Amino acid sequence: MFILATKSSVPILGQIAYILGCLMDGIFKFLDKFFGIENIGLCIIIFTLIVYLLMTPLQIKQQKFSKMSAVMNPELQAIQKKYKDKRDQISMQKMQEETSMVYQKYGVSPTGSCLQLLIQMPILLSLYQVIYRIPAYVSSARSVFTDVVDKIVHVNGYTEILQKFLEDNKINQVSLVLENDVATRESVIDVLYKLSPSQWQEFADIDKFSTFSSTIDSTAANLSGMQIFLGLNIADTPWDIIKSAFAAGSILLVIGAVLIPLLAWFTQWLNYRLMPQVSTDDAENSMASTMKTMNTFMPIFSAVMCFSFQVGIGIYWIAGAVLRGLQMLLINRHIRKMDIDDLIKKNMDKAAKRREKAGLPPQKITNQAHQSVRNLEKETGSLANKKVDIPQNNHPKPGSIAAKANMVKQFDERNKKKK
Repeated sequence: MFILATKSSVPILGQIAYILGCLMDGIFKFLDKFFGIENIGLCIIIFTLIVYLLMTPLQIKQQKFSKMSAVMNPELQAIQKKYKDKRDQISMQKMQEETSMVYQKYGVSPTGSCLQLLIQMPILLSLYQVIYRIPAYVSSARSVFTDVVDKIVHVNGYTEILQKFLEDNKINQVSLVLENDVATRESVIDVLYKLSPSQWQEFADIDKFSTFSSTIDSTAANLSGMQIFLGLNIADTPWDIIKSAFAAGSILLVIGAVLIPLLAWFTQWLNYRLMPQVSTDDAENSMASTMKTMNTFMPIFSAVMCFSFQVGIGIYWIAGAVLRGLQMLLINRHIRKMDIDDLIKKNMDKAAKRREKAGLPPQKITNQAHQSVRNLEKETGSLANKKVDIPQNNHPKPGSIAAKANMVKQFDERNKKKK
């Protein structure tokens, strides 16, 4: 079920969407007051531009981490190769210690840009909610429906009339929400916002709505001025536009509708091409290989999905991808001019301040890692020197002295074979 006129109630996303909705509404009113423009498509582009500009600092941090990763990866991969066939506890502990030391050396956290992604994801998901639910957040768009909705809800049996209209026109992207067996005002707005220009004409021809058909026509005209962007109705899907355009013999509409998914694919593919490319060594890494596959698949998936999503969502995807691409070009140009040693020094200074703020000396983490390995080696070494009877036919109890001695014995035997 898709509810467009009702604000998102998802925890966190709902609150962020409310703030972004106020921004969207403010942009719409600003364009109307100072330029006399009431166009939701243009509003979406400006809205996306402002949100992405506000997230620029997070993008810069991600790009810096990407540059640092390119420097660290050879060392991290060397450690992985060093302990590739070693699965004993001592080797795993040493691998963790050496990996931690590499991150400390460059003054970065192993979680890298995860924090930036955790911040960005709710914002982007909330931004999608606002664009998909325009009448819920843009008061000027919602007010267009006031007069016609007032008249519709006073018609006896209006709920059944609307349900039949949805079925006859195969409108599946929106459903009526019922309270006490009648459709709510918000869900009526949902239905009206989803109608294409041709469907508005059919809606006005409904017998029981004939007494206020002029109100329906004026509402459709006002909404059309808001929804039409570059000849396309942003509340329609490209697939529906293509079908109606073929029926009307309008080749230009077909081309425009096809361009939305194609541009969504191309701009996102271009984004992935602008990202730092993995080296030959990185390609051996299964995670890097998975990322390359995802980077190829996701733009194609977006294009396919774009055919069944509103044109407004496609405009958002395209605008967002173009803005991200420009951001990456400018940020990468800035980062390329940065000295890697200065960047490492700044990272280490920040890490030292964080440890100091936490009440830890600068190298306490590393010292603890060294001490943990030394303690483990002492423990296993002492076990190896002890005479412990290890059952031949039964597995020793996990965690017991026999189990630990058995582990050390197996480790020593493997090392002897390698020598």
